[in-house]
Amino acid sequence: MPHKLSNLRIPVPSDIDIAQAATPLPIESIAAEAGILPDELELYGKSKAKVHLSVRDRLKSAPNGKYIVVTAITPTPLGEGKTTTTVGLSQALGAHLGKKVFTNIRQPSQGPTFGIKGGAAGGGYSQIVPMEEFNLHLTGDIHAIIAANNLLAAAIDARMFHESTTDDVALFDRLTPAKNDGSRRFSAIMLRRLKKLGITKTDPNELTPAERSRFARLDIDPETITWRRVLDTNDRFLRQITIGQGPEEKGATRTTGFDIAVASEIMAILALTTSLGDMKERFGRMVIGSSCAGEPVTADDIGVTGALMVLMKDAIMPNLMQTIEGTPAFVHAGPFANIAHGNSSIVADQIALKLAGSEGYVLTEAGFGADMGMEKFFNIKCRYSGLTPDCVVLVATIRALKMHGGGPKVVAGKPLAHAYTQENLDLLEKGCSNLVRHIGNARNFGIPVVVAVNRFKDDTPAEMELVRKISKAAGAEDAVVSNHWAEGGAGAVELAHAVVSACQKPSHFKFLYPLDMSIKDKIETIVREMYGGAGVEYSPEAEKKIEVYTRQGFDKLPMCMAKTHLSISHDPNLKGAPSGFMVPVRDIRASVGAGFLYPLLGTMATMPGLSTRPGYYDIDLDTETGRIIGLS
Repeated sequence: MPHKLSNLRIPVPSDIDIAQAATPLPIESIAAEAGILPDELELYGKSKAKVHLSVRDRLKSAPNGKYIVVTAITPTPLGEGKTTTTVGLSQALGAHLGKKVFTNIRQPSQGPTFGIKGGAAGGGYSQIVPMEEFNLHLTGDIHAIIAANNLLAAAIDARMFHESTTDDVALFDRLTPAKNDGSRRFSAIMLRRLKKLGITKTDPNELTPAERSRFARLDIDPETITWRRVLDTNDRFLRQITIGQGPEEKGATRTTGFDIAVASEIMAILALTTSLGDMKERFGRMVIGSSCAGEPVTADDIGVTGALMVLMKDAIMPNLMQTIEGTPAFVHAGPFANIAHGNSSIVADQIALKLAGSEGYVLTEAGFGADMGMEKFFNIKCRYSGLTPDCVVLVATIRALKMHGGGPKVVAGKPLAHAYTQENLDLLEKGCSNLVRHIGNARNFGIPVVVAVNRFKDDTPAEMELVRKISKAAGAEDAVVSNHWAEGGAGAVELAHAVVSACQKPSHFKFLYPLDMSIKDKIETIVREMYGGAGVEYSPEAEKKIEVYTRQGFDKLPMCMAKTHLSISHDPNLKGAPSGFMVPVRDIRASVGAGFLYPLLGTMATMPGLSTRPGYYDIDLDTETGRIIGLS
């Protein structure tokens, strides 16, 4: 089924022109070739489908394939082609080396798609197709997340409103209305709350007045609410809003805001869950704030967990698509790597590894640089999946390395300075400090590293050879120049051979820290070992949160550091491999359902804004043909 590309055009056309010139194979054919049975497939048109988790159960005794995580050096604002490399490498393994291979990547947010960055299907002759369906609605998973997230947000405010206007007796009566015969009943989720409270009675009429009050009144402290509404559009004016200003809300106003949809904890849970049962437990544990007595209030307490499950029941199934050379791709979940853990779903990886078998390969992409997506892949995703990677592919570009060597500022939408389009070995060698740091960090997890130099048209042979030399001296198993953007899988064959070879090497995987460390010790270990920092400075708010989360029993969770992706440090202006700096932690938040705490380093926006000239200026629809124009 995988096929080599022919008739490659020079110069390389735009991504959307290449994608629209391709003829995707029927998704049923891709599924059958991959070993997926017809009744394990839910079709969404001709070119995409959802895959039931039952395929994993059917193949539970089958051996896993080789597990490869693709990451990168610290990028420029333009990105360094990590997804393009992931896809190109997959095409090389499948269409050119004849290996069984799966490409597992995240679903993109529409915020960047219509903003500056564009889509995330790869590029050139290394893409997921159809790229329009990939970059837009796909099968509706993000829409389901928005609906679930905002239902919970609405339920929180509604509960506080009704508690503020109702006494305990009336509140209990409304929650458990009596029938004509005087009988009442608790719903299933109410029984879960009773169990949490230590109340064993199951008949509402048997509860004492004190028990009725404890059950009915959550007494949420509005100052502690961390749950925000979400939207999959970059909208800076929704970062902070005031709600409850209508006359019917009786003055129950509070300040809150919107996050981008992929920052929702529900997205993180989708990426980290392993089954419907596990997802329900995680949803129920989500902490939305605290009571006035300081106790955590959860989605279960609000009573909405079952409704969230109904909205998300189909989203848990991975989406099957294909690369432009006919190799299968799972596109599932899309948490950002700067404000979340930045990896595609565990269930997609588990299914792909079983389908690949002992002779096959699964490539999974970790967002942004290795200090972010890779670190979280190892310390968060691998903890919950129980999977052990065989190889790290570290993507680097000459352009980004020159920036880290002191090159001029790279700005999206503006032409590159001459330093990036002309040979400059001194600048490049200085910038390789960033590459060396990331190689060392990956090797500290005990996994073999292959450096993939993503080739650009202005890169010179001397520059590429210098990067190869420095990479191997730093401990990489190999460093290979790859031209997959211009040549598809054919341009990544040498890289594919290097990865196959690295996967035969022994790995000695280990986590960076044990979970029984204190919150501060885990944060400081990441800062010291991954970033090269000297220490951490905690704001009073962060100190308060550490005390609260330790008291509430959340201190044994892993850390998910929220920071800039433009530096290995917390400061986007610190390039290369800085050291000796202090990292400020201004706040710490809890994603208890997802299973991590996330310290905020410096200023992090969880809702992006639009620039003066966003990408939507170029996006249009040909109303005669229905063809989408200008999507990138």
